Amino acid sequence: MGDPIRDATAFRIILAYSPYENVRVQSYPAILALAGLTDPRVLYWEPAKWIARLRRLHKDENLIAFRTNLDAGHAGAAGRFDRLKEVALAYAFAIKVAGAAL
Repeated sequence: MGDPIRDATAFRIILAYSPYENVRVQSYPAILALAGLTDPRVLYWEPAKWIARLRRLHKDENLIAFRTNLDAGHAGAAGRFDRLKEVALAYAFAIKVAGAAL
């Protein structure tokens, strides 16, 4: 792929799969977005902006939740028990969403 600043084709390719730019006014499923404060690959404000845009533009009542772990990087929480807390959060979200649909 080329440089999206100098190459219009590269820019269009990247734009086509960019989550933020592709949010539209429509229904979305329930979403739990997790971010790590010290993630060097996906900076914490990128998912925060994405979730804010989703919340503004979604036209349904599905839950859109966001959590930034202040002690985590790209792979999530580092400690064994901290990792289990993240798994428990994901399970709780799934149970809440599934329970709301029943």
